[in-house]
Amino acid sequence: MKCLLHAACSVASAAAHVAATSRVATSAATRIAGLAVLALAAPLASAQSAQSAPADYPTRPIKFIVPVPPGGAADVMSRMVAEHLQGKWGQPVVVENRPGAGSSLGMDAVAKAAPDGYTIGMGNIAANAINPAVRPGAFPYQPVKDFAAISMVGVTPLVLVVHAEKVPAKTLPEFVAYLKANPGKVPYGSSGAGSSLHLGMELLLLKTGASAIHVPYKGSAPMLTDLLSGQVVASMDAATTSWPHVQSGKLRALGVSTQQRAFFAPDLAPIADTVPGFDVKPWHGVMAPAGTPPALGVKLSAESQAFVKLPATQAKLRERGVVPVGSGAKDFAQAMNDEFELYKKVVKDAGVKAD
Repeated sequence: MKCLLHAACSVASAAAHVAATSRVATSAATRIAGLAVLALAAPLASAQSAQSAPADYPTRPIKFIVPVPPGGAADVMSRMVAEHLQGKWGQPVVVENRPGAGSSLGMDAVAKAAPDGYTIGMGNIAANAINPAVRPGAFPYQPVKDFAAISMVGVTPLVLVVHAEKVPAKTLPEFVAYLKANPGKVPYGSSGAGSSLHLGMELLLLKTGASAIHVPYKGSAPMLTDLLSGQVVASMDAATTSWPHVQSGKLRALGVSTQQRAFFAPDLAPIADTVPGFDVKPWHGVMAPAGTPPALGVKLSAESQAFVKLPATQAKLRERGVVPVGSGAKDFAQAMNDEFELYKKVVKDAGVKAD
């Protein structure tokens, strides 16, 4: 607050000094000072909103919709957050799994819920970025506008892997050269057309000018089976499924999809080190329906962030292959928008079609 007041005073002082020189300068300084006040208004308003959050919220159970089946990383994350909020606030936080249609069924329920702070959901890159980009106009909700960002909980990195015997490349530059020497001949697998595995590889091909044959599967498990047998020879796969086979020597890892090194593979360089700007980070984050009172959103966000930053929480997330994030609502909202715009461009440039 002192910094904000100091900034405002500095601007006002500068305006007064300029005003002494001429009437024109006075007018300009006045406009500048006005803009400074407006710039300061946003953070001050946010602080006031946070202070005005009802002290007794929540007064009844909160529903936490998870758009995936029980047991996976997203479900585990959701239950961890729910348990923490319930213990902190003394009200039940009831996890409700609503899988289906690429996570869109559950997130549609979140979008259409009453924006009163008593329904939240665990959004993800599929429901709030990739699938709406692949199927524009086919979704019952707007992937960004219909939600209030609360906090990005974590990211599950992908790893570019190749068959250790059938692909001679030992490094990412060698693999790109291998693809270019065999244009349109190297088969790579994904968990389905329009999946993060598919678009991650397409982004790599777009940025390197290489080409390969996409072989879509109905899920990661059958794709991994064929990758291990050499029916397909490469994939941008989830680290949680492929990494054990990298450790056994059946697959070779050439890079991690995030711009930072992953905790489970500190010696594996990010793909971005070779391909500037590459960044694929399947994310999961808490969100509420658009129109949720800002004060309630601030309270939910602050508690979610605090929870993710606990050492015990971070250790449990890493056990599931999750990189903890715990971002603020503003940063999460910006990330949601950026991700949606990114995948709209990838879908268009790569000519991706839905199944």
